[in-house]
Amino acid sequence: MSKKLVSMSINGKKVEEAVEPRLLLIHFLRENLNLTGAHIGCETGHCGACTVDIDGKSVKSCTVLAVQSDGADILTVEGLAKNGVLSAVQEGFHLEHGLQCGYCTPGMLVRSYRLLQENPNPTEAEIRAGISGNLCRCTGYQNIVKAVQYAAKKLQETAAA
Repeated sequence: MSKKLVSMSINGKKVEEAVEPRLLLIHFLRENLNLTGAHIGCETGHCGACTVDIDGKSVKSCTVLAVQSDGADILTVEGLAKNGVLSAVQEGFHLEHGLQCGYCTPGMLVRSYRLLQENPNPTEAEIRAGISGNLCRCTGYQNIVKAVQYAAKKLQETAAA
């Protein structure tokens, strides 16, 4: 099988590489680019541990081929912090104890980031619905919701300043 050249922006950095046409994006990120933040969970799109942001949408990277991402703008959990400063969502997860084992955390962080881009002031019900595609097997949802509420408030305060 001949390789296909793909070009995309990942966390603001241009990446160009020849890949097998059947290579999943999650494997491209982890194995080819050493971006191991997104986790491989179910490999069926059910758990959300592999969630990344593609062109402004939350996507489970185990359901997308790397060649389908040609030309895309991708944000992974590694791209949330800027210049060593945690994003509001990362800070919220840290301060509100929004993680337990940490396996779902990268996907939850990226999904929460996109949720707050889509809805800067979500209700608790909207947060729960917004993260419903990402599973936490440790039942950390209460603190995850608190973490997203923290981030929403911080982002609103920053915008008002």
